[in-house]
Amino acid sequence: MPPLRLVVASANPDKAAEIAEILDAALPGRIELVARPGSVPEVEETGATFEMNARLKAEALCAATGLAAVADDSGLEVDALGGAPGIVSARYAGPAATYADNVARVLGELAGVTDRGARFRTVALVTFPDGRELVADGRCEGRIAEAPRGDGGFGYDPVFVADDAGGRTFAELSPPDKHARSARGRAFRALAGLLDRLLDADAADRAAPAAPAGRPAGGGDRDGEQ
Repeated sequence: MPPLRLVVASANPDKAAEIAEILDAALPGRIELVARPGSVPEVEETGATFEMNARLKAEALCAATGLAAVADDSGLEVDALGGAPGIVSARYAGPAATYADNVARVLGELAGVTDRGARFRTVALVTFPDGRELVADGRCEGRIAEAPRGDGGFGYDPVFVADDAGGRTFAELSPPDKHARSARGRAFRALAGLLDRLLDADAADRAAPAAPAGRPAGGGDRDGEQ
């Protein structure tokens, strides 16, 4: 069975690269990821939840390409900020904000705050041209550091310390160590499990023998039974 072709809906190259790393490791040889066409405009994220925004992106790319599309929506939720930045994490400091701008706003709002609990959340989703959909989510609990540390990752990684990371920020972890803990890693591994089962079921359906054809209309047995 040929690999399933999936177009990656994300317009963020850092996020697209992480999605590819996680899915390629979880489903070796079973999927072929296709880059988002440059001609497709960026999808406006107008949903009220991570799942709604992931669905908007996947459906738009599925409609534009005719391929199954994989998307996610992720964000940072800080307890002392009432769950902000949440679904506006990518543009928390404004529509044109850089990663550093967003980090600076969060750190500024947490100045003098001792409760620095936070979590990353991710919803990962695949939309198929026939209307089928797979959805999985993941979360990673942690806290916000006092200052950025580390040179890896992107986004809020330099200030997010996962509970099981030994005090290191995501930006101080290797990519495999980060993926093992991150909300995106957990969501996409769960999605990979759903995809694996779906591909197995589709393969079994194709391998099943065809049902025997019915008798010709009007036919009957030798004893006259119709």
